[in-house]
Amino acid sequence: MDKVERLISIIMILLKKNIVSTSEFAQLFNVSKRTILRDMETLSVSNIPIYATHGVNGGYGIMEEYKVDKRLLSSSDLENILTALGGLEQILISEEVEITLKKIEAMVSPLSLKSSIQLSFYDWEGRSEILQTLRTCQEAILMRRLVSFDYIDKDGATSNRMVEPYQLHFSERSWYLKGFCLDRMGYRTFKLSRIDNLHMNEQTFNLRDDLLEQQQKASYQPQLVAIKALISPSIQDQFIERYGRKSIENYSAEYLLATIYVPQNSTGFDFLASFGTNLTIIEPKAYVEDFRNYLKNMIDNYPLQVLSFHKQNPPNQEF
Repeated sequence: MDKVERLISIIMILLKKNIVSTSEFAQLFNVSKRTILRDMETLSVSNIPIYATHGVNGGYGIMEEYKVDKRLLSSSDLENILTALGGLEQILISEEVEITLKKIEAMVSPLSLKSSIQLSFYDWEGRSEILQTLRTCQEAILMRRLVSFDYIDKDGATSNRMVEPYQLHFSERSWYLKGFCLDRMGYRTFKLSRIDNLHMNEQTFNLRDDLLEQQQKASYQPQLVAIKALISPSIQDQFIERYGRKSIENYSAEYLLATIYVPQNSTGFDFLASFGTNLTIIEPKAYVEDFRNYLKNMIDNYPLQVLSFHKQNPPNQEF
């Protein structure tokens, strides 16, 4: 734990407790008493109203007026953080998150209503399988060590990569590793579920001079197209969650009209196709045509395959 993190932890502890001794702080952070004294001096210089008491039960505290009027994080704030982390824990699958949860739980009153909100996620088996990949990537990022792996692209082609790992990114349903690929000599983003035989190497690397500039460029959103679609009232809640109520207007007794923004590629088509017959795109014509071709290609995959399968395996045949 570095000094800044320790100072923040000291403030959080003093906001919840009246007096904490130098020995308690030293033992908690595994540092010397002299280090704690210097920390208290630093906080005082930073206008945090620390005061000291002497005697058997002496130690350090924060002025009550500060706690009431200028509390950095209230109990409600801590409960909100706890709720958010409690849900994200099921996505992050991280020991660090579990430790953070325990720290925050220790600061929140046992009588609080933190259980009034519950977040649930599908317990997909794939998440547990990707755990080791996540941990290896995170460790490599922190230690600035190169990683090597086999990468399978969307067409099934496999290539071996050596990468400087910079960041793990979770987007909606999937984890990604962002880094500089030494084999392609450029910044790349890799989907973790397409990574195999991952190894963290002994060789370290230095951050590149253009990293910050590249990260700013990489934060762009894909080009989106405004489309209009007739949707069934049965799926309007999903559109409200994603696009807000302003995206929907009344159209007829059977349908609502939704105006939304989606990419004109397989990602956008996959999303729209997931609504089945509950959605019909009406504008623009170019998007309708591309989406129709996408659906036609999907349908074309089935007749011959299904017929061939049934010829080889009649319905009453056990196999």
